[in-house]
Amino acid sequence: MKLLLVEDDFDLSGVLGHSLASRGYEVLRCADGAEALAAARKKSFDVVVLDLTLPTLDGLEVLQRLRSDGNPVPVLVLTARGAVGERIAGLNAGADDYLAKPFDLEELVARLGALTRRLGRDGDLRCGRLRYESGAGAFYRDESPLELSPREGELLKSLMSHVEHAVPKEVLRDAVFGSDDGTHVDAIEVIVHRLRKKLVGANVEILTLRGVGYLLCDDASMAAQQAAR
Repeated sequence: MKLLLVEDDFDLSGVLGHSLASRGYEVLRCADGAEALAAARKKSFDVVVLDLTLPTLDGLEVLQRLRSDGNPVPVLVLTARGAVGERIAGLNAGADDYLAKPFDLEELVARLGALTRRLGRDGDLRCGRLRYESGAGAFYRDESPLELSPREGELLKSLMSHVEHAVPKEVLRDAVFGSDDGTHVDAIEVIVHRLRKKLVGANVEILTLRGVGYLLCDDASMAAQQAAR
């Protein structure tokens, strides 16, 4: 598993690089944005860990240019704790997950594992019995097509891209209506309500996180979280 680690803190980069390598990742470390972008354009990676505060090019610019290139590599963004604006900007730019600093190494490893499983090389997204086939742009419950409106589909795709991670209402609003539409974020609640009815039997749940947004998780993850409490 090839991993591009983009972090300008020398000590942190060294510790992460060593730890991830010991877990089977083939790690390439970069300390600035321009170097990271050049590496991602030259080589194929399975996942990228990307800090946002970088010299030369910041992480957000690196991410935006990767997505403009059509590069679909899964990207986990590292942000400052409590920096909601950074997380929203990263998700809007095409990040697949985020982790706030300081973080636990084992959580990073778990998130990378979940990210690479969820975003397989076939480009499909999966959660519970749900599958989004990127090539056809279609959703399935097991092998049965799921009939969704275009807006329901955009919202579900955004949630499935960030399984088990809170997605702010603003990100969902932009995914569904477009960033320049001006629609109020509360319009998302109506679509979520309709979507929940259509997901019955798919072994997933859309959780409401008051003041934050929504989170999609499968029943197995829900049971594990409740058992751990």
